[in-house]
Amino acid sequence: MSILLRAEATMVAILAIAGYALFGSSWWLFMVLLLVPDISMLGYLKSPKIGAICYNAAHLYVVPIILFALGWWSGSKLALSIGLIWIFHIAIDRALGYGLKFFSAFQDTHLGRIGKNS
Repeated sequence: MSILLRAEATMVAILAIAGYALFGSSWWLFMVLLLVPDISMLGYLKSPKIGAICYNAAHLYVVPIILFALGWWSGSKLALSIGLIWIFHIAIDRALGYGLKFFSAFQDTHLGRIGKNS
């Protein structure tokens, strides 16, 4: 099952980056914002549970899809671009096996355990 989810995420990443290029958005903006969702990992400094909550909140497709849709609807190229960058980030994470986190540890994800001991 994990391989199918990772393949699906790869396709989402391809579509997001293709859409980003199609809309002619700034590649500087892409580079600056690409890793911003990973700031959510700072929650792990408090505890695995807080870390998982923060990480998962920043790595769900819901908010970036809404942002993309609002950008499309309103004509805001910035909102559209940020939504696509965020979607791309999530998809690449999932394609690499970094799924949504369980409260037990950062390495425990919905795609399986990650790291050396997996």
